[in-house]
Amino acid sequence: MDLRQRPFRSVLYIPASKPRALDKARGLQVDAIIFDLEDAVTVDEKVAARATLKEALDQGGYGARFKIVRINGFDTEWGMDDAKAVKDMGADAVLLPKVASPDDLDALAAITGDLAIWAMMETPRGMLNAGAIAAHPKLAGMVMGTNDLAKELQCRTRADRMPMLTSLQLCLLAAKAEGLVIIDGVYNAFKDDEGLKVECDQGRDMGFDGKTLIHPAQVAVTNEAFAPSAAEIDLAERQITAFEEIEAAGQGVAVVDGRIVENLHVASGREILAKAKAIDALAKE
Repeated sequence: MDLRQRPFRSVLYIPASKPRALDKARGLQVDAIIFDLEDAVTVDEKVAARATLKEALDQGGYGARFKIVRINGFDTEWGMDDAKAVKDMGADAVLLPKVASPDDLDALAAITGDLAIWAMMETPRGMLNAGAIAAHPKLAGMVMGTNDLAKELQCRTRADRMPMLTSLQLCLLAAKAEGLVIIDGVYNAFKDDEGLKVECDQGRDMGFDGKTLIHPAQVAVTNEAFAPSAAEIDLAERQITAFEEIEAAGQGVAVVDGRIVENLHVASGREILAKAKAIDALAKE
């Protein structure tokens, strides 16, 4: 399946060093999992985590969930060995932290070969080079690392995320220009469903495909926010029907709810219906 046609509403970080968490993830209603060898794993567990993760992925049981492995950066002592290990783990993609330029992706691709690459976008340099990074031939997706980005920007945390909107939009523009998946950053207050919904709605309105999560408690809110609503599905169906009827009759223009329906509305409507269908299929896995 084309990545643009499959859901990425909820993308949950799971520590690669925790067998219990790896097992629990098999039963969660998430669209994708980031098996984390980086921030979620302590220094003492870094090496052993590779074997723990490989054993879990070899065992399987993750169904249609998209499997991404985040490795440590090449500026650490673990990054190179992580990259070599992930090549044979059976993951769907490898996620590289703190991508600053296409050169970083070249270095990873030289090791991981045909494995799809995703990029963590979390540094000012990465924001300024977002277009060039997105155009890399091996890149399939971008993940916003908003915590690290906020640290680098030295900005204040605000509910409207105004201080980092420019960064978010730069990456969105780059990803959309190249047809990539792009996932919004995490919401740290995992017990605050109301705040999470506000940020999910903002990300969905901006054009993000989904959101990264730090806790299973965030899954339901996120899945609902990034799925087509009943109203959107209904409008899409009516627009498509009206357009096809007018086109078949060779008449003027189609109108739905007092608004003209053009080709672009039909194309968007079909994307909405396809995503809704893909979500239903994933839920049955």
